[in-house]
Amino acid sequence: MCGIVGYVGHRQAVPVLLEGLHRLEYRGYDSAGLALPYRGKLRVRKTQGRVKDLRDKGDTATLPGNVGIAHTRWATHGEPSDANAHPHTDTSGRIAVVHNGIVENAEQLRSELTALGVQLVSDTDTEAIAHLIAAELDATDSLEAAVRTALHRVQGTYGLLVLDARRPDELVVARNGSPIVLGVGDGEMFIASDVAALVHHTQRVVFLDDGEIATLRADGFRTSTLGAEPEQTDKVPTTIDMAAEDYALGGYPDFMRKEIAEQSEAVRRALRGRLDDRFATARLGGLNMDARELRGISKVVFLGCGSAYYAGQLGAQLVEELARIPATAEPASEFRYRNPVVDPDALYVAISQSGETLDTLAAVQELQRKGGRVIGAVNAVGSAIARQCGAGVFLHAGPEISVASTKALTNMTVSFTMLALLLGRVRDLSAADGQRIVEGLRAVPDAIDQLIGDEAAIAEIAQRYAKARSMFFIGRVRAWPVAREGAQKLKEVSYVHAEAYQASELKHGPLALIDPEMPSVVIVPDDELLAKNINTIEQIKARGGPVIAVTNADLPASIADDVIRVPKVAPELDPMLLTVPLQLLAYHCALALGRDVDKPRNLAKSVTVE
Repeated sequence: MCGIVGYVGHRQAVPVLLEGLHRLEYRGYDSAGLALPYRGKLRVRKTQGRVKDLRDKGDTATLPGNVGIAHTRWATHGEPSDANAHPHTDTSGRIAVVHNGIVENAEQLRSELTALGVQLVSDTDTEAIAHLIAAELDATDSLEAAVRTALHRVQGTYGLLVLDARRPDELVVARNGSPIVLGVGDGEMFIASDVAALVHHTQRVVFLDDGEIATLRADGFRTSTLGAEPEQTDKVPTTIDMAAEDYALGGYPDFMRKEIAEQSEAVRRALRGRLDDRFATARLGGLNMDARELRGISKVVFLGCGSAYYAGQLGAQLVEELARIPATAEPASEFRYRNPVVDPDALYVAISQSGETLDTLAAVQELQRKGGRVIGAVNAVGSAIARQCGAGVFLHAGPEISVASTKALTNMTVSFTMLALLLGRVRDLSAADGQRIVEGLRAVPDAIDQLIGDEAAIAEIAQRYAKARSMFFIGRVRAWPVAREGAQKLKEVSYVHAEAYQASELKHGPLALIDPEMPSVVIVPDDELLAKNINTIEQIKARGGPVIAVTNADLPASIADDVIRVPKVAPELDPMLLTVPLQLLAYHCALALGRDVDKPRNLAKSVTVE
């Protein structure tokens, strides 16, 4: 993985490819490369490093040709290096392949190829695919047929783009578990792993499904199944509501800061048309469930990875508080491997910003195989999880570029609040309490703007603590998932080690680590546990530990070394507001340490491999 771009048409391909790669840089990568056909051979340029390094390498920027493929790689098989960068080719230099995903039987395939005398020049799984396709071309004059047959031997996941130097007017793509999007232009076709690489050129797109293959020429495309007996799938382009400026910085220094600032407007979008004052409830038509079906739900299970998992924990807390339905959250990456007992009366919620997270998609498929009812909570129209579920809640966060999720996480929490409100109002939540939640939700955007207005004070606190070797994030009940997300953000963008603990667990071991060099960020909502949270702070202070309190309560004077104040809305909504200053704290710690906040080391935006 991580980014795929392809082009066939009337323009010079290299500028299109490089511009597309640049728009996919936010996904995280360690090397880049491209390939074009020239007189029956390939011209391949690739390098460890950034897209800029590729552009500046030799004659890359001036290579002629109207068709080409390109890639940014995030290492899975083999360390980052020029040799392991994509594209990969066969021995003769005829076939070039770029690939997202993991070939699970790569070692077996590589051993077989070596035994046949093939000299492998990289450590990657992808190189084996190039040699397999080249071998199949000896038996057919169809590149699509050769790719299809070769892929029958491949076990694992792939988003694949193939170029044959002897067929300079066509490209072949295939998908199994890793996204591929076709862009339809006027006498030209574009290919990418993310619509971000396409919107500068076209808004007409086709999302390939798993088990599909397509052949593209300048005048159009043909799609079919990947099976041994292929069937035409006749995909029709759809129009996406995105533009190139949605992926621009717009005057901000980086995308993480831009997306933190966009949260209030993102929340307004998520709420628009979904709050019902007459019945003090929410309208979520994408669920495709009537009141009787909603009332029949026995429990709610949220499934996500990373920040999406923590948002699911917040969602579970909200569902139990407002609807009094048992609710839990668990990592989607573990779900299918523990042979879960699937309740046909439960509602499972699959959470993914990209809608392409492989672990979460696999959990959805496992649930559907076992008769579970699953909906998606995604931020990408046409994504794999959205299509697989067929029902759910669209997050309306807008494009999120920075690897560390901010506005999508907030909109997840807003969406789960509306889900909990809807479920509560078909049960026993009173109209008065329902209206209180509705009014609280409407107050959230202004409260977020107020928080961001206090950024300078948060930045000053971050400067003082950025060089800490480690930090604790402490929370209880509603604040526990907030603490987990806060620790995650700090680790992601600043590389400072951080751990989250439930406040009640401190005295069962972690207190041993408290000393003057170990700051604790304590999340303190103004709720029924306020006195207990104050006692937690006192325990930390008694052992010399510095405390940063993030709170909407009136704390005793001087109990904390630093206090970040948060506005009040409805108590049930405290977690989403308590999370925002932790984003700013992590952001400014990262800046103080000179980190690349948008592209944290070793991470990718959309994780489409296990």
